[in-house]
Amino acid sequence: MKCPCNPSKLYADCCQKAHINIKSVTTPEELMRSRYSAFVMANIDYLLKSHHSKKRPSNSEKKEILAWTKSVEWVKLDVLKSTENTVEFKAFFYENGSLNVIHENSFFVKENNYWVYKSAL
Repeated sequence: MKCPCNPSKLYADCCQKAHINIKSVTTPEELMRSRYSAFVMANIDYLLKSHHSKKRPSNSEKKEILAWTKSVEWVKLDVLKSTENTVEFKAFFYENGSLNVIHENSFFVKENNYWVYKSAL
């Protein structure tokens, strides 16, 4: 299976490693890519684990996130810029027949010895 974050790679050689062991992620870009793949695959547990503990969605929000990730058709991810703690990206998806884009500059930090998403800048 091709990896959702980068179709030129196999999932087993890319984001699957992070999904199995978040501590294997070595950069914010790897984490952001693995989070995109988790959205595509509706892997909500990984999305919660990879979110900063103080900003993490609640368990009641988990069902809403799951429903939304399954209701859209993910198209592609474009990473525009990566720095030591940030990743600017565009994630394209179809929702209700319309093409949409999430354009974000995300901020990442280490918590419990692994990278997590903290916020959008």
